Amino acid sequence: MERVQFQQEQMLAELKDLVEKGLFTQKEVKQIMQKRTAFETALVRRIPKKSDFLRYAAYEMGLEALRRKRAERMELAKGPPSISDYALVRRQFQIFERALRKFKGDVGLWLQYIQVAKKERARALVGRITARALQLHPNVPALYVLAASHELEHLSPTAARTLLQRGLRLNADSVEMWREYVRMELGFVESLRRRWTVLGIDVKGKGRETGASKGKGKEQAGDAEDPYSGLGEAVGDEEADRMVVDGEDVDEDEAAQKEVMAGAIVKSVISSAAKAIPKIELFSSLHELISAYPSPPSLRESLLDHLHALLHKTLPSHPAAIKLSATRHLNAGLVGEPLVDALKDANERLLAYIRSTEGEVKPGVADVYAEFVEEWCGKGVDDTLKAYLITSLHILIRQLPAPVPPGLLAAHIRLLASHHASLGSGLLPAKAGTPEKILRIARKHTTKAPTNAAVWLARLGAERQFATEEGINTAWEEARKHAAGDRVQDVWLWGLETANRRPSNLNGAPGTEAEAAEVESDVQLLEQLLHESSLIREPAAAGTLHEVLLIRYAAASHRALLHRFQITPATIAQPPRSSESAPRRAGQRDVANVRGNPSPSAEARLARVRKIGSAYTPSARVWAEVFRQEAGDVASTPASASAGAAAVAGGADAAKSYFGDADGDERVLRAVYEFWRQSDGVESTVAWATWLLRSGRSKDAVAVVARARSVLGEAAGEVVERRWKTVLDGPEDAGANAVAEETPSAVWFADGAAEEVFAL
Repeated sequence: MERVQFQQEQMLAELKDLVEKGLFTQKEVKQIMQKRTAFETALVRRIPKKSDFLRYAAYEMGLEALRRKRAERMELAKGPPSISDYALVRRQFQIFERALRKFKGDVGLWLQYIQVAKKERARALVGRITARALQLHPNVPALYVLAASHELEHLSPTAARTLLQRGLRLNADSVEMWREYVRMELGFVESLRRRWTVLGIDVKGKGRETGASKGKGKEQAGDAEDPYSGLGEAVGDEEADRMVVDGEDVDEDEAAQKEVMAGAIVKSVISSAAKAIPKIELFSSLHELISAYPSPPSLRESLLDHLHALLHKTLPSHPAAIKLSATRHLNAGLVGEPLVDALKDANERLLAYIRSTEGEVKPGVADVYAEFVEEWCGKGVDDTLKAYLITSLHILIRQLPAPVPPGLLAAHIRLLASHHASLGSGLLPAKAGTPEKILRIARKHTTKAPTNAAVWLARLGAERQFATEEGINTAWEEARKHAAGDRVQDVWLWGLETANRRPSNLNGAPGTEAEAAEVESDVQLLEQLLHESSLIREPAAAGTLHEVLLIRYAAASHRALLHRFQITPATIAQPPRSSESAPRRAGQRDVANVRGNPSPSAEARLARVRKIGSAYTPSARVWAEVFRQEAGDVASTPASASAGAAAVAGGADAAKSYFGDADGDERVLRAVYEFWRQSDGVESTVAWATWLLRSGRSKDAVAVVARARSVLGEAAGEVVERRWKTVLDGPEDAGANAVAEETPSAVWFADGAAEEVFAL
């Protein structure tokens, strides 16, 4: 606590100055002191948290913003700065310095510190921070980019170039670094061009008198006025040679200037980048940068010519490189006739490359062309242009020899189905102008690529749009039988999506028999799909699909139970009506009733759990989902969360029972836990112990964790104990991190915001 007292003593002078200036009252100063004392106490704990530092810094930023706003409103007389004018900003920097002594390896913290220093216009401090950060993290490109941008903002291109070159020596494979280096050199050329334009300097030599012309004029004037002008011929050969050499030097300087303004430095950087990273990501990034940079058109075209020449040399057959070269002139701002010409040129270039391919067409190039057509048909271009692109694809498919790449077939079906209504039979090809013809084409394409899931998905979309319910079901059944490879999971789940279903013939409000019948229909359909998925020959695809279907089956069967026992959101929110259905408190549990006959709802839930465990092959992820449902949380858990985190989230309010049966909850969750721990002992043990703890049974929870080492082994038991400690301590508050990342100092407080600042 001595450090806390020391910090308190350092605050006295600035707080006194704030009161004397009338910016804060005595009561507000006391609140500031209390708040700072709480922050300082948190920072001196044995294991400090980064969120404590960030919350402290955010509070000081808000306090400084409020001080400035009040000083501006009060129109204080300007005079020599006092301690309160800079103490709050200095404290922000001190907090970040103390945080970085604890968390030197946190790059995000360094970046936040730099941003705060830049906002406060502490130029020298920003330079020192970036230098220290780069010493500790020389392999982080963002730090070099930030440091170089800081140098450029203060008109120091040489220092910025040195920083980026140093960063590229250590991060030669960073696309971001090369992009920023090219951007910096483009800015350097553009700044020179504008400066010379202001000064009236023309590097092309127009409007300027060269040394020769000036000498010639003087010589002619001398012949007319000075009779002794011929004496000038007596100049020695050595002096004449020196003058010639000087003239050559002038010409060389002008030539070098012309090369710089023509982008020679930028071209050199692009060449080095292409040699270091021969990847399409680099070329795409540089193409986007150069096309959008405000350079003269001649310079932009010259740089793009150089870039695409390197692209053709480096990646001559890469599909994305072919598309980038073909669509080079298709810019976002094109309209009218230039757009038509550029789109036609790009389409013909891609078609020419596909047709010139010897033998079988590469699927990658075909997919790129399909992507190009779909991309531009999805934009707000004229219908005639859309019809032109769709017709080009239609003719290409008819002309290509078998086998036609599946990407073209799938795109063909999707385009015909999606643009049939807007284009009509007048603009679409004659053999694809009606729904019947589109369906015939879709069914024919699935015979050309019977195992491609993408083609089947495109056909299913056309069937949903134009076919009858019987035709849709038949097509989906055929797709499940034949589709394989990538996206086969999407084919199996296609009929389960709400958008792909026909409206139900049953009428009724939610929660009625109509909805219950629909839920039961979902359960039966999923059971059928689970049985069919076991017949898939590919083990990897079958396992992944089986898991996804089983998770959906668990959710559907859970909803079916809620409907069966008439559990709705309204009844869930209400407290139990009788003490018999209410969860028993800790110490009042009837063990005999737990071991006796379960309630009908508990029996049904147990039967559901046992069916999942015996009839199917559930994974740990499936059991985590079932545990979450039975723990009383039907809300979705983020996909990024682990299985244990999802289950623990489900047990956050474990005392709540949807079925009004606390003893039944324990029986069901214990059964889930026994199944789950066979596939994942760590996650299941943590989830089960957490539920027991939040149900008021801390002794049972501790006993479960204590047995982990003997049941699961030393390594797994240690992980369980570490996770259990996290549960007991509570998750670290992530709110402060989010607040700090939003740059809270940029928020200006209103006149009456003092209470908000002091309530942080």
